Amino acid sequence: MLRITDITFAIEGRPLFEGASATIPNGHKVGLVGANGAGKTTLFKLIRGEYALESGAISLPMRARIGGVAQEVPSSATSLLDTVLAADTERAALLAEAETAHDPARIAEIQTRLSDIDAWSAEGRASAILKGLGFDAEAQLRPCSDFSGGWRMRVALAGVLFAQPDLLLLDEPTNYLDLEGALWLEQYLAKYPHTVIVISHDRDLLNRAVGSILHLEERKLTLYQGGYDTFARTRALKREAQAAAAKKQEARRAHLQSFVDRFKAKATKAAQAQSRVKMLEKMVPITAPEEAAKQVFTFPEPEQLSPPIIALDGASVGYGERVILRRLNLRIDQDDRIALLGRNGEGKSTLSKLLAAKLEVMDGKISRSTKLRIGYFAQHQVDELDLNATPLLHLQRVLPEEGQVKLRARLAGFGLGADQAGTEVRKLSGGQKARLSLLLATYDAPHLLILDEPTNHLDIESREALVEALTAYSGAVILVSHDMHLLGLVADRLWLVKGGAVAPYAGDLEAYRAELLAGDPEDKPKSEAKPKPAKPGREALQALRSEVRKCEDRVNKLSEMIEKLDAILADSALYEAGKTAEAEKWMKKHAEAREAMDRAEALWMEALEKLELAEAG
Repeated sequence: MLRITDITFAIEGRPLFEGASATIPNGHKVGLVGANGAGKTTLFKLIRGEYALESGAISLPMRARIGGVAQEVPSSATSLLDTVLAADTERAALLAEAETAHDPARIAEIQTRLSDIDAWSAEGRASAILKGLGFDAEAQLRPCSDFSGGWRMRVALAGVLFAQPDLLLLDEPTNYLDLEGALWLEQYLAKYPHTVIVISHDRDLLNRAVGSILHLEERKLTLYQGGYDTFARTRALKREAQAAAAKKQEARRAHLQSFVDRFKAKATKAAQAQSRVKMLEKMVPITAPEEAAKQVFTFPEPEQLSPPIIALDGASVGYGERVILRRLNLRIDQDDRIALLGRNGEGKSTLSKLLAAKLEVMDGKISRSTKLRIGYFAQHQVDELDLNATPLLHLQRVLPEEGQVKLRARLAGFGLGADQAGTEVRKLSGGQKARLSLLLATYDAPHLLILDEPTNHLDIESREALVEALTAYSGAVILVSHDMHLLGLVADRLWLVKGGAVAPYAGDLEAYRAELLAGDPEDKPKSEAKPKPAKPGREALQALRSEVRKCEDRVNKLSEMIEKLDAILADSALYEAGKTAEAEKWMKKHAEAREAMDRAEALWMEALEKLELAEAG
């Protein structure tokens, strides 16, 4: 169990935590959320002991191992698979000792411990993790030096997942994953056998992979049961109740003050006036919640062009003599919103570069409108900003004729206010750098905006602002992203990049998600034909039907219970001052009921399948 008790900590005089507390039971999966700069990453450093607390305490069970991805795996000649295997330091040390040990008792101890930690299946487990993160069997045997920094970050993530620490701390792990890897990680974390705390702005991951949300706000920590959507609803209700209570108290305070002002000088009313003064002094102020600063993106509007703005006719594209995509027959109009789907390495980025005129066709034809302007954003561009220049200087370089007032207005339109406009890029947050890169990609009002992983480093509020801006934008949008929430809200067309071809995808995003999670058919073991079992007897069928009815009754009862709990949680009175414990009690009951429902539904479906098989047999 992780206990955070009344911690206080500040950096350079800026307080990040003041009397903050939280308790996270063993095995819980928790999403850590809060505004950019609130101190989420600092909390991880405090848990790891990298910073010393000013007051309070953070405690873990003795010998508990803490793990996280601090930096990318260094470039070396060691294979990816061996790099991941070495991350389990206990296994590596035991295997090394087994080579030299001579004492029979010690040899027995080593072999027993190796068996306890399942050391003999280690290579298979490590390989499965690497495959889930995008490395096929051939890539796993290649040296780390063959891969770029982003890919080595995946290897580092694979290593810490393989080592299975008792407390796993992950800071924005999907930033260097594609959609397939992000979906795999969701499932892996949900089944991880120990405690997980993950900092993430990925709503899908926070809804599917964790069971609680730890919210850092106003230097305090609050633990909410349920995923992100449940947290957002509960917090909104609490904020409404707090605002109503503050308004009510303000009216009461004004009424008492009015009485004091009117009668404090009258002898006949002096006692009553003094009584009301004491009431005012004893009144504990209720502060209305502050509204978060509105996050914005303001894309300049392009003029309309005649369709199509881009057309490909039998086009092929690749690098050198290597063809990646061939026989492309595609059309893009200015009102298109297209998401590019496809597994890693299939050619999504190659197609993006072709459309952005960063690659030429190798064969066939591509035609573009003569007045076409294209805005292109790729994640690496954030890393290529001039660290010593300010956002204002970056903008001056591309718009030298424009005055400072207009340039500052453009920066403000992307959430970069007066303070950030004159700050060196090296001192900006990841989200602020991403905003600057998006501004530089769109300053000339492009007719086509190509976005390759635009949400990395953006917090949830900024992602919602990006959705609003893209929805209002009158140009075409091509999206590559692991953020399915963004794709679902923005894209109205899906193109699948697969096997060297690009074609419309027939299903929706949920169908594609299911397809990715199902894996390749060739990866699944082929089962040998089994003899058809004998048909169950009458008594066996009756027992199966009885089990189905019991499971169905259990699901119905839990549904009724959840409806009642929903009604209780929807009552704003529950979140009034002084009722925090009661509210947390009902939220805990609701979370327990939901978990019970998940189990009950799984048992019901299992019973139904058994009955259907029996009746079919």
